Amino acid sequence: MNIQITLFEGFDLLDVVAPYEVFSAANQFTEEEIDVRFVSVDGEGDVLSGINDFPFKVEGKLDASKKGIVLIPGASGSMIDGDTDSIPMKLKKASETEMGDFIREAVKDPEMTVASVCGGSLLIAMTGSIEGRNVVTHHMGMDLLAATGANAVNARVVDDGDIISGAGVTSGLDLAIYVVERELGPRIAYEVERLFQYEKRGIVWKSEGALPIGYNSIESNNEEITVTETSESHPLQEEIEGTWEVTISTPIGEINVTYELEIKDNKLIGIAVTDGDQSELEKTEAIGNRLKWKQQVKKPMKLNLNFDVSINGNTLEGQAKAGMISSKLKGSKVFNKGAV
Repeated sequence: MNIQITLFEGFDLLDVVAPYEVFSAANQFTEEEIDVRFVSVDGEGDVLSGINDFPFKVEGKLDASKKGIVLIPGASGSMIDGDTDSIPMKLKKASETEMGDFIREAVKDPEMTVASVCGGSLLIAMTGSIEGRNVVTHHMGMDLLAATGANAVNARVVDDGDIISGAGVTSGLDLAIYVVERELGPRIAYEVERLFQYEKRGIVWKSEGALPIGYNSIESNNEEITVTETSESHPLQEEIEGTWEVTISTPIGEINVTYELEIKDNKLIGIAVTDGDQSELEKTEAIGNRLKWKQQVKKPMKLNLNFDVSINGNTLEGQAKAGMISSKLKGSKVFNKGAV
């Protein structure tokens, strides 16, 4: 069994050390050879972790020909928006290397299983490979994970077939023991637990079996915004309607968007254009000078964002949120409605 634990600049140490220990220990209790090693896009050498830039030795280069298990860790760093040392920025940088291409291909390969610990599932999401899949991440990133189009499941470990994910950093221990149990059997996994004097926590969530009574999916919990139609015009209709040029500054890059906004039957209607890609605004609301809507963006990564902005004359300012990640929005009107 081949297990490649992938490292990138800023990775979290505990995300990788705990699984490595588990897989190495399992080697003692099975006749099947377990080849577990640390790899990176650059091959042999040191990779700096996110814990005080601690150098960690890499044994080889990512190898798509070695079928088996690929483990993706999260990152360690700050959660300050715009900080180059932030966790989202480190994950995004990793996704833009050869590692991103490797993950995309591994998810498609029927002979590969992709496992993640903590923010590793967000890194996978940044490659566009996890939409619609059942996954988990650190509790601070669950809303962001859901905003990528994944089904964020609040469990310690989630098994979605060829994608297995663990929650916060210490869950890497539970995930690795579960992988041993799934691949080599419960008796071998049990011996690993005895050796470590540790018992795997919680039930591994799978999308199978009968639904619990009273079960509500994430989709059913999303309430629609209802706006009462009225014959009266919106007091700021003229100020709102027109073409707006806007920049959204996210923790991992900027997005330039052109909005065409109008008020119809006292309801906000809008179209967003980014790099020629056009989409309609959803769940819109206009109360006074405050506008709200939902919108999917595809750059710098695919996200479903919640917008809350205010109009002040020809200036538009506010926030676009994906869970705990908040992005600043600022722009100005360039044309009034109907202007040539």
